[in-house]
Amino acid sequence: MSKSNYTLLFLVVPAFVISQSTASVRGRIEDKRLKKGITNAFLTIESLDLKQRSDISGNFNLHGLPEGVFVLLIKAETYESLRIPVKLQAGISLDLGVLFMEKNIRQQLDNLILLSDNDFQAEEEVSFSPGILQASRDIFVRKAAFDFGQAFFRIRGYDSREARVFINGVLMNKLFNGRPNWNNWGGLNTVMSNQDYTHGLSPGPHNINGLLGTTYISTRASEYRKGFRFSVSGSDRAYSGRLMASYNSGFKADGLSYSVSASRRWTNEGYVDGTLYDAYSFFISAEYKAGNKSAVSLTSVLANNRRGQSTAITDEVFKLGGRRYNPFWGEQEGKNRNSRIRTIREPVIMLNYFFDGDKVKWNSGLSYQLGSFGRSRLAYFNAPDPSPVYFRKLPSFYINSPGSPNFENAKLAKEAFLDDPQIDWNAIYLANRNREKSAYLIQEDRTDDRQLTVNTNVFFRISNTLNFTGDFLYRTLESDNYALIKDLLGSDFHEDLDPFSNTRNDMENPPVKKEDDRFSYSYLLSAKEFIFSPRIRLKPGKWDAYLSGEFSRTFFERAGEFLNERFPLNSLGKSKEIGFSTHRVKSGIEYKLSERHFVNAHAVYGKRAPVLRDIWINPREHNSSVPGIKPERIFGTEIAYLMRLPEIKARLTAYYTSFADQTDISFFFVEGGFGSDFVQEVVSGIDKQHKGLELGFEYQASPLIKLTVAAALGNFIYKDDALLNINFDTAGDQLPINKEGKLDLSLTNIKGARLGNGPQQACSVGVEYRAPEYWWIGLSANHLSHNYLGISKILRTESFKTDPETGKPHPDASEESIKNLLQQERLPDVYLLNMTGGKSWLIKNKYISLFASINNVFDMIYKTGGFEQSRKGNFGQFVRDRSRETPSFGSRYWFGQGRTFFINLGVSF
Repeated sequence: MSKSNYTLLFLVVPAFVISQSTASVRGRIEDKRLKKGITNAFLTIESLDLKQRSDISGNFNLHGLPEGVFVLLIKAETYESLRIPVKLQAGISLDLGVLFMEKNIRQQLDNLILLSDNDFQAEEEVSFSPGILQASRDIFVRKAAFDFGQAFFRIRGYDSREARVFINGVLMNKLFNGRPNWNNWGGLNTVMSNQDYTHGLSPGPHNINGLLGTTYISTRASEYRKGFRFSVSGSDRAYSGRLMASYNSGFKADGLSYSVSASRRWTNEGYVDGTLYDAYSFFISAEYKAGNKSAVSLTSVLANNRRGQSTAITDEVFKLGGRRYNPFWGEQEGKNRNSRIRTIREPVIMLNYFFDGDKVKWNSGLSYQLGSFGRSRLAYFNAPDPSPVYFRKLPSFYINSPGSPNFENAKLAKEAFLDDPQIDWNAIYLANRNREKSAYLIQEDRTDDRQLTVNTNVFFRISNTLNFTGDFLYRTLESDNYALIKDLLGSDFHEDLDPFSNTRNDMENPPVKKEDDRFSYSYLLSAKEFIFSPRIRLKPGKWDAYLSGEFSRTFFERAGEFLNERFPLNSLGKSKEIGFSTHRVKSGIEYKLSERHFVNAHAVYGKRAPVLRDIWINPREHNSSVPGIKPERIFGTEIAYLMRLPEIKARLTAYYTSFADQTDISFFFVEGGFGSDFVQEVVSGIDKQHKGLELGFEYQASPLIKLTVAAALGNFIYKDDALLNINFDTAGDQLPINKEGKLDLSLTNIKGARLGNGPQQACSVGVEYRAPEYWWIGLSANHLSHNYLGISKILRTESFKTDPETGKPHPDASEESIKNLLQQERLPDVYLLNMTGGKSWLIKNKYISLFASINNVFDMIYKTGGFEQSRKGNFGQFVRDRSRETPSFGSRYWFGQGRTFFINLGVSF
């Protein structure tokens, strides 16, 4: 026999042996009513890492399967799912014949996301993504998003940085803060509804996962159900109206498919006064399949979002203005004008290659994102503060004035506020006309980003019980950051000087600035990140175990574009490059007690680089980075029990996570023991601990009635004290600072304090009734508690005891008095009742869906969060202010929305 024949025999015989030792199952999926094949039905073998979609005719053929008894799960959009037990034998192909699926017209056609922009004080402050409602079937996660989210509940107390989001395998979390920005594809609910979600540390198709969970969004045009969808919505939350439309071509015989979508959301005023909303979104995706295994996909998304902002307020302002009050707007020429507008326009284009082989699956993606993120504000220069809630304009200023209270002036201040509690735009324009240069202007803090991302994910089935997954990620960011003059408000020009030190912000250019000029600051940030993550997964019998690693290298750099007179040696030009090498190890195991009961455990340990925003102390003015900044250390573990009975689904999870060596940078004006100044507060070595329990329980009491229970018992604290230092823009000789302009205040005593990140405990009980006539209604009662104010760290340093007039400790500042004075405030418990309902119709192959919800049915007034103010940073002044009935610098609070509604009508055909 020739050498070539031996080679052929060597290749063919193992393949023949393998084919004889495995089983397969095939069949055809059809619409029960139309008797037509269902394209792109999603098939999985439960407990096996095997997924496939039916072809254009509805046929499927799953092969390379081990022997045993399994459950075949079949899902298709707008159809009732099928679960079919199958017994597989080696070397035998099981033919299931034709499997019929029935339409589910109860399904909300748009997989409505009611939280996408409606219920959050700020997207960057939530720890879960609105898309979790679409992507997760877990009852606890859905309750946390829909019901608990109204009170800014954070799952496990995590920052949203811990939730990773992938679109077609491309990581979408930002390098600046580590968070996904859902505004980049907001309003595109229909085409973004093809999602998978893994909760907590559970493994998913990618290894670069988040601690909170990972959402995988697919925008492949071939996977969308063919047809047209349209919906119209009304609400009194963030926006009043929404229109969405999409068309999907479906998979065509020539291998080409495409999908387009558009939406519009708007209001002149949301639930909070003066909060306009103006957003539109466009989406297009095209895919070409070359045979059964290879495909190329092109996706483009443009989402423009313009939104008026609001802020936290003190109890005094709440009593005067109510929970809808917002100080950022005023009436101008008969129209509301908000001084603080957030504008996001960051389009993304993405090219992907997919290979779906029997043993090898490969996905490579190339993504380019550019655009701008801007926040406007009303700036003032050597002029009175125009804010209507400036402390000198409120009644408390006169009641708390030195000497005896001035009740007459306090009464006048109250009447003036109630008569006109908003920004006086006419007075601002008048002040500018009476001066040679601007006293007031609208400034926009702008960031223009350009980011390139390359992702590759490879899955290789080594055997029936062993597989390997590898992820490689490279991304680079160029970020241009600057202040822009948006409106001179009637003045001719602005003189670009720092109003506190009378120094120039830009020494190389004339100080006279006009509209659309850069001023105040201008600098570039750049970042590069490399990540390699391998994973090996073993599934012998009832066991499922994996081990993965994540190895990364990250680089950061700043380049100043203005020569700042306050920092002539350290403001212009490039900084030194700052790099971090980090790694993480993650492992988990699951044991199948039976086909209905499972236990699993996961753990992760390692380090990760700090995010870009935590590197430089004050990047607007100089190149100084945080001294000795370290990678964050992370340890997390969780153990869960899952029950999947025909009538009961339940999950109970215990978790523990610790974060160490975190950094936090804040900017504020303080009257401290060292004097008064605008400062940058740098807190490093922050250690946090998160531990608790999660329970989700769902009971199908009858074909018509479902009962649900969800509960979270959490404890989130600062695990230890941290290091705090203060940096000054300008500093007088009387301050005990070093040559770098830094005052080291040593430790801040925060050990044991609760994290101010929303309710730490929550419970929800719900009931849902679904009638045979395809209408339904649901009620959920919710209780949220253990919500604490965010603490001021500078108040918990030794400088707090110092009397700034004598430089010595205040005589009354004993440890006991300070402990009582700085007792962390726990906010009142929150009780909320929510209602949902809907009705669906099938009329001549057109599916019509009506959905409605009412949140906070009893219109309860409640605080969702807040923080201590740091203004009074020394014992004597703090005691005097807090001893009064209405402090001038009391804590500031966010208030939840009252009774609100959302209604949506959708049509699909």
